[in-house]
Amino acid sequence: MNLNVEAGETTRFAKTITDADLAMFSAISGDFDPVHVDEEYAKSTPFGRRIAHGIAVMGLLSAAESEMSRRIVARGGKGKPVSLGYEKVRFLKPVFVGDTLSAVYTIAELQPDKGRAIGKCEITNQHGELVLVGDHIMKWVV
Repeated sequence: MNLNVEAGETTRFAKTITDADLAMFSAISGDFDPVHVDEEYAKSTPFGRRIAHGIAVMGLLSAAESEMSRRIVARGGKGKPVSLGYEKVRFLKPVFVGDTLSAVYTIAELQPDKGRAIGKCEITNQHGELVLVGDHIMKWVV
């Protein structure tokens, strides 16, 4: 199967994390852990202030992966690339309100016989520090 993508292709998505992001993610997910929503409580933790939900941070990869999928579709070909899932995800550093994150999605491996590609995922903060890494499996649905 022609996947219409090359190893090494990259997309990026950047966003600054806000108070509203934490509030909205808490409302959507039901995760109101005080380390995310209570500044006074968060001061007493090793983080010293509120941290973003790890899954919300990981969600930024969706924008980068989606952009890759749109590129592939625009090139034509057979099938629609969709997310089959993420593997080996690690949260390496906390993310705070005001941090500007950059999600980078890079096609690392092509598996045309399986109609799949593996994407390397990295999110860094404004200091260039990795805050999240993982792999993504993109599957072509025909």
